[in-house]
Amino acid sequence: MKRTLPFEFVYQVGALLVAILVVHSIFAAYIRPEAEAILEIREERLASGEVFTEERSLYIVLKDYEQESCFILMLWAFSIMGYKFRNALRERGTLQTEFVNVGDGMSILPEDTREYTRPIQSLAEETQDQLLPRAMMAALHRFSSTRNVQDVAEAVHSICESESDRLDSELSLVRYIAWAIPSIGFIGTVRGIGDALGQAYRAVEGDIAGVTASLGVAFNSTFVALVISIVIMFLVHQLQLIQERVVLDTQTYCDQKLIRHMQVR
Repeated sequence: MKRTLPFEFVYQVGALLVAILVVHSIFAAYIRPEAEAILEIREERLASGEVFTEERSLYIVLKDYEQESCFILMLWAFSIMGYKFRNALRERGTLQTEFVNVGDGMSILPEDTREYTRPIQSLAEETQDQLLPRAMMAALHRFSSTRNVQDVAEAVHSICESESDRLDSELSLVRYIAWAIPSIGFIGTVRGIGDALGQAYRAVEGDIAGVTASLGVAFNSTFVALVISIVIMFLVHQLQLIQERVVLDTQTYCDQKLIRHMQVR
């Protein structure tokens, strides 16, 4: 467990830097030049007095810095959730492993616990840090020391409950990102409305181009931020569901494969 936290921190920082680099490169090299070209064509057509119906362009919707920030945070959240989803799949994979080979009709006595802990202790350290091996080791040690099956069940339940709390707390950063994205969108809204009010005198004179452009910034940033936030929150709930199922399945595994075989003479 001690190695996981530093690596995860480095991974999160690295993922953020990569997200900034990738998204900014795409915006600088492709999205903003395309948006500027569309705006130039629009201005030329307006200057010529041409009457036309303008189609909504995705490049115009995405071109502002608030939208870029939202996409950076989105990729960062995706990378964090991908890392945790991979860990959840690894934890689920351990449920297919027979760490303690106890056949039907066999019993585990307190004197036998050392024999059953040896296969788990021989595992790689990374595997021992996973939930199922930790829960089984705690169960066997508790049974050896207390000779009480009820205490063993409580020990397994405590391990699984603490793991569930840990997984939930580790999702706090993703939840913060999901909250921060709409906030950034609202910053764009405030900026756009402020710019529009600053150009209100031009609208009085009949030039509404600046006002409409500023209002476009306001509404586009909010629209993009809310859509991204909805997607992230959906994925967060799916990830949390997978993690909760892994914890519950681990507790069930310990009950069926280990605890029910324990007996005291």
